[in-house]
Amino acid sequence: MFEEKINIRDLAVGYNRDSKITSQLLSQLNLSCKKGEITGLIGRNGTGKSTLLKTMAGLLPPLSGEILINNQSLVSYDRKALARLVGFVSTEVPAVPSLKVIELVSLGRYPYTDWTGRLTQSDRDIIHQSVKQAGIENIADKSVSEISDGERQRAMIARALAQDTDILILDEPTAFLDLPNRFEILRLLNHLASEKEKTIIFSTHDLGIALHEADTIWLLHNKNIVTGAPEDLILNKEFIRLFEDSTLDFDDDKGEIRPKRFYVLKSGLKAEGQIRFWTAHALERLGIEIVNEDEDVNISVEVLNGKTVWNLVDKKNRLLAHSVYELCLFLKSIINQKV
Repeated sequence: MFEEKINIRDLAVGYNRDSKITSQLLSQLNLSCKKGEITGLIGRNGTGKSTLLKTMAGLLPPLSGEILINNQSLVSYDRKALARLVGFVSTEVPAVPSLKVIELVSLGRYPYTDWTGRLTQSDRDIIHQSVKQAGIENIADKSVSEISDGERQRAMIARALAQDTDILILDEPTAFLDLPNRFEILRLLNHLASEKEKTIIFSTHDLGIALHEADTIWLLHNKNIVTGAPEDLILNKEFIRLFEDSTLDFDDDKGEIRPKRFYVLKSGLKAEGQIRFWTAHALERLGIEIVNEDEDVNISVEVLNGKTVWNLVDKKNRLLAHSVYELCLFLKSIINQKV
């Protein structure tokens, strides 16, 4: 029903030297990617994410097994044909002195040029469209060495857009970007997948972005990859496994990573809607567990004279707070008395 662009069969990835395997990171991988699909690769540092992506892009040879692109072995493509089919974006930037951003983006068109490397008007149109899509028009004439890490990352993405491949592989595409720019880049990738039917695979440490934007997750843990829709991996508790033996935890009700909490106090909370949610959020940050029944400490929220107030009652105090911050100050004093 949906065309498969990439098939991975019994793949092992790692590094070898002088025809001898020196480091095998992953093995027995069987995966696939469909046309128009976004796949997010998630795993801890040092587990082989970058090595897998580089192998899929043809930058590293597989140690064993095979990668099929359009039902043809990746290793059977010559370099130029593969460059027209697969684009790769890493966090590494070419170290070329005085290279301008527009020149870096132009490198994406060289798989389509003749031996002279001359660009046609069509090539230039694609380059400028890629610059616009990546939101770097204002730095196009600057030297790559003079721009920020986030701007360089956008320039590398623009170069891949100019390459105009059916498959786009990105290693940490949102690295160095602030939160609004991360979502802008992911929205662009979503547009390329849904409107242009490109197949996109990206690695990320930002679980929130992967949960919001990926059609499929490849979850790398203990040298195995579990696949599924983000929601499937939440429902079957696979995400929680990532944080075993960690100070972090995964809240599968909210789809959030948070520090593991060690509660020092319990409190009842009577409130509704958004006020309840964010009040509970603040209490949990302080190490206060919310319970339904009444406790030694109880908090209720009401509106007095058009303003929200928080009533805090314990065995010794009855306090009125006019903000969450003020409430937290009261609670910290109670906690300090108990510890």
